[in-house]
Amino acid sequence: MVAPFEIRPFNEILGAEVLGFDMRVPLDDADFDTVSKAFDRHSVLVFRNQQRLDPASHIAFSRRFGPLEIHVQRKFLLEGHPELLIVSNEFRDGEPIGLVDAGKYWHSDLSYKQEPSMGSLLHSRTLPPEGGDTLFATQHAAYDALPAAMQAKLDRLTAEHSYLARNEAQRAKSALRPDLTDEQKQTVLPTIHPVVRVHPGTGRKALFVSEGFTTHIVELPEDESRDLLAEIYAHQTQPPFIYRHHWADGDLVMWDNRAVMHLATGCPPDMARTLYRTTIRGPVPVGPVA
Repeated sequence: MVAPFEIRPFNEILGAEVLGFDMRVPLDDADFDTVSKAFDRHSVLVFRNQQRLDPASHIAFSRRFGPLEIHVQRKFLLEGHPELLIVSNEFRDGEPIGLVDAGKYWHSDLSYKQEPSMGSLLHSRTLPPEGGDTLFATQHAAYDALPAAMQAKLDRLTAEHSYLARNEAQRAKSALRPDLTDEQKQTVLPTIHPVVRVHPGTGRKALFVSEGFTTHIVELPEDESRDLLAEIYAHQTQPPFIYRHHWADGDLVMWDNRAVMHLATGCPPDMARTLYRTTIRGPVPVGPVA
């Protein structure tokens, strides 16, 4: 039985912190329903004081929400717990222990899959004394703020998402980003999703393109696609839509990839930062126009 816990919203549009919660204790159905509804409503949940959370409990809690993904970058999966991706700038024997350059661009996790992630859970293990913040941008509010004519236009468009394009771009910047084998590449072939998706839990619309993984809009010529995506990117990450998370010891942050994008701001390279991430598989995105 989970002890009584409190869910405290940060503001009206994005985010809440969960206090008095121990993720090592299995949830009963009523408490799971409370957390699940809060997740749909707030899009980002910050579970405080999870310092003693072990990998198995992290995985078990995540799995309550659905099947878990095994990340294509297999080199950086936690030994004995492949459901956990290590995000880290630390080195051991001259080699990175985790994905060093993860998330340094706006994106929604695994949007390049046919069934993109519904949510991710990132647990702080080692935090730097400065920097290392993560930004979240609500795509519900971003969509709602668009003029009606633009909403109607975007409602009917689709876009390609590609991990292969992003991975090559990252490899061009850093030798620390591993290449993929031909077998791995077959698991992350480009896919097409609606530019606007409907959240299955709330029925709200959200923009579903990102500078991280979107390559082009299918229905438009290359120049029109490029210009429209640039306009969307500038709009969807405006300050009113953003929650900036300053990590504290023991934080576990859970976010809704169907509703928000995120970006890692980075930290000084001489300051260690290591986190463990699970990723929950989601449904095929559904657009407003079937």
